[in-house]
Amino acid sequence: MVEMAFDDFARPITTAMRAQFLTARAAARHMVKQGSGVILAITATTARNAIPNVGGTGVTFDAIESLCRQWACELGPQGIRVVWLQTTGISEAISRTVDRFPDYGSGSMTREELIAWLQRETMLNRLTSLADVASAAAFMASDRAGAMTASGANITCGSVPTR
Repeated sequence: MVEMAFDDFARPITTAMRAQFLTARAAARHMVKQGSGVILAITATTARNAIPNVGGTGVTFDAIESLCRQWACELGPQGIRVVWLQTTGISEAISRTVDRFPDYGSGSMTREELIAWLQRETMLNRLTSLADVASAAAFMASDRAGAMTASGANITCGSVPTR
């Protein structure tokens, strides 16, 4: 980050905050009318673990979690829950991102090297899959998770241990 321009650092933060805020606000307006709902966001390991060469993305995911907590306290009295899923890199998404943006967070690693490195950083020696995300999202949005708000589900395959 020493050589990074501020605009390059801030771009993922401002882009994500705008998208998350506007999307949540639009959904919340409908949910308030019906008196219930669940707003679900996706974050990543970099919200809790600092990883080199990812610029502002760690700050971005931490900010998304903070925004979710703020929405939760504002919307909870109207029966709306706000939760997030914290994932590892998702190999299917990494492949598309690295192909489209070769320098995005991978440094000098190839796609395969990046995925292998990320896998080694987990306790399960694998990455979160799209199917894992779908299953966790379905649970978090269900009544079975009805007591959860202002919190996230750690589906990082153990790369971010919880206390």
